[in-house]
Amino acid sequence: MAMRSSHRLSLQVTKPFTISSQLLRNFHKDTRGASAPSPTPFVPDVQTFLSLIGRGMSKYASKLPSWESLFNLSSPELRELGIEPARQRRYLLRKREKFRSGLYGPGGDLETVVDGVAQLRVVEVPFELKHSKSEKDAPRPLTASATLSPGMRRVVVNVLPDATDFTYDPSKPLKKFAHMKINHGSFIQGPFLQPIKGSNGRAALIKVQEGMWEDKLGHKVDGGERRRAEVRAKKRSEERKKEI
Repeated sequence: MAMRSSHRLSLQVTKPFTISSQLLRNFHKDTRGASAPSPTPFVPDVQTFLSLIGRGMSKYASKLPSWESLFNLSSPELRELGIEPARQRRYLLRKREKFRSGLYGPGGDLETVVDGVAQLRVVEVPFELKHSKSEKDAPRPLTASATLSPGMRRVVVNVLPDATDFTYDPSKPLKKFAHMKINHGSFIQGPFLQPIKGSNGRAALIKVQEGMWEDKLGHKVDGGERRRAEVRAKKRSEERKKEI
């Protein structure tokens, strides 16, 4: 008689993975109760915001009557207003949450703007020494050079579009602007900048333009990665038929 093992093998059935409705709600956080972020001088209204993010979203400006509605309407409510297809709504929700978090595109953090136009200029300001526990960590003033005055440093400032100079006020802290930097020691560099003639690259204008903050869509070649081999095989077959 065959010996029977006291140990029996059991099959473990894995239950299908499910996502609770509560978890889904966390993924798609409802921001209707949250206060809308304040507009900025570069982005003062709904029309400007939609124009900046591109993808044709500016055509929906009339459907969003206020700044609060732009930032508080849910996806189903946006659908009821006629913002279609779903990918357009998802794009709008993503871009508005970035703005709410202070993640602006070029120009979004500028403070001196007139009719959608601002000037950025490279200027010299006194080098401010900061107290440090270690002399090694303390910043040192820049030495003079052929193009830089002694005890001075260069920074990017935001001034009126028609301004030709800048007056330094030590009581006002200087601000760093996202996407803008000084290149080669004295030239201002950044996206969508239009150099001002005669400024030797030290001053430029930036203007609100359609699609400045747009996330570009990828370009599918031959139907996309998964269908590429199939599409190309069909093309080769059609080409051979034409040769016969």
